[in-house]
Amino acid sequence: MKRLIVGITGATGVIFGVRLLETLVDSGIETHLVVSKWAQQTLGHETTMTMAELNGLATVNYAPGDMGAAISSGSFHTDGMVIVPCSVRSLAAVAHGMGDHLVHRAADVVLKERRKLVLVARETPLNEIHLNNMLILARMGAVILPPVPAFYNHPESLDDMVDHIVMRILDQFDMPKELMARWDGKLRSRASNTQ
Repeated sequence: MKRLIVGITGATGVIFGVRLLETLVDSGIETHLVVSKWAQQTLGHETTMTMAELNGLATVNYAPGDMGAAISSGSFHTDGMVIVPCSVRSLAAVAHGMGDHLVHRAADVVLKERRKLVLVARETPLNEIHLNNMLILARMGAVILPPVPAFYNHPESLDDMVDHIVMRILDQFDMPKELMARWDGKLRSRASNTQ
């Protein structure tokens, strides 16, 4: 069975984490969820979902202060971790080994064990500190995957845009889900290009 750690931190865009978990329910992929204190606040602000409902989407969930959790040890095998969304505070903490709560500690474990770490960094514009931290993490093998929308697949709703990002996240772990149309190499013209 595949096993994925899902961390959710306090940046805007909690819907990406919610939708990822919804997509993995009944998929045969074991999900291990940890939600930071500020992500819990963001969940209440940006959605109508409760923490109990969010926790119910995961196979296993942990409190952010549970530093003795299974995911805090490299001997607990996983296929990797995604932090979605990833605040720039969490980005900095992971880049500099500051494991002050379980999201950061689990990410540190994933890096030290050379497993896949995907960070869905949610901030704009980016300053030099953010970019340097991203570069540090990219050099360690982490994947920086900002939730940048695509328009080639002609999304018709915000849900379509969220699904596209979730699909791209799952691709990173070889857990493909066909949530949106993929690029097929064919350009389509909807209007005449004559001048």
